[in-house]
Amino acid sequence: APPFEQALADLEGVVDALEKGEMTLEQSLAAFERGVGLTRVCQQALDSAEQRVRILTDARPDAEPEPFDTQ
Repeated sequence: APPFEQALADLEGVVDALEKGEMTLEQSLAAFERGVGLTRVCQQALDSAEQRVRILTDARPDAEPEPFDTQ
């Protein structure tokens, strides 16, 4: 999977291309499918970052680091 920043930039490109409305139906469907995949990559990266922030900012005095999935 591409890094978050690359996936987001690619997703923005897909959205721009779809908004122009100049693609055939098949091209639009392929672009949409790519966009869905990129959205999932971005969401996973954001979920992971959110979990890391929660772990780092846990105010409980007995808080222990918790493993998280980096994918």
